[in-house]
Formats: sequence, structure tokens, C-alpha cells
Amino acid sequence: PEAPEPTADHQWLQQFVGEWTMHGKMDMGPGTDPMECDATESVRAIGDIWILSELRGQMPGGGPPMSAIMTLGYDPEKGHLVGTWADSFNPYLWVYKGSLDASGKILTLEAEGPNMMAPGTMAMFRDVTEFKSKDERVLTSSMKGADGKWVTFMTATFTRKK
Repeated sequence: PEAPEPTADHQWLQQFVGEWTMHGKMDMGPGTDPMECDATESVRAIGDIWILSELRGQMPGGGPPMSAIMTLGYDPEKGHLVGTWADSFNPYLWVYKGSLDASGKILTLEAEGPNMMAPGTMAMFRDVTEFKSKDERVLTSSMKGADGKWVTFMTATFTRKK
């Protein structure tokens, strides 16, 4: 079979391809100090329709090393971006559903996953990536609280290595 023709959404994802450094801050709520972390990320294309990200770094607060793999693509039949996230600290496979905003600079991914604040329960999560330039992007991660409001718990800046 022939490879599918990449859509505009597939082409948009290609801007992730490259080598990146990441500096992040996590805030786990009232009464806790924000924790910082650093990582490196290598993103490669899988053909013209998928990207694969490999992230390596330290857990916030100086914990043990962590690694993660993220896939992102666009499913024309579903009409939205799709992806997965797996990391070395969580046996849960996150499954993303996403969209781009009208400006073409912001990617929003949502997934259900284990609730960090109430172990044994699930919650909705949202990762918003904004490309500030071709060499800088900012990721904001939020969790939907019991009151229905989104609470930001992490912000990370990715800078393309030169």
C-alpha cells in the first residue's frame, strides 16, 4: 500500500523534530514549594505522519532519573490529533486526543489518567504546548479538579539545541 499523504496537521507536528533542552517547574499545590527539573528531549519523525519524542531527565525535587516516550500524529478518520505517553515512573499508558488552535501556534492535548491528588481515582489532564518561535516552546500541564476547574501543576520551557 502507498503511504498516506500528510495533512496540514501532520506537517505542523514536524516542527517538534530536533534536539531540545527542557527546564520545568512543578507546583503540587498549597503548602508545597515549587520543584524544578531539567531534561533533554530528542524528537524524530516516523515518516511524514508521526513524531516520536524521547525525554530523559531528573524528576522534580532531585529524584531518580526518568525517561518518557511520547507519540503524536493526526488521525484523519477521527478528525483530531492522537498520541500516547509512557514514562518510567507510571505503569499507566496515557492516550491523548488533541487539537490545534486557529493561530496554528498552540496544541492542546487531553487525556484521562491517575489522579495525583487522590490515588486510586482518575482525572482529566490537559497539556498545552505553545510555539513561541521555531526554537522555543512552552508546555503547561493542568489537571481538572473536583470543582471542574483546571489547575496548572507544571510549566516547562523547551529550547532547541543549536
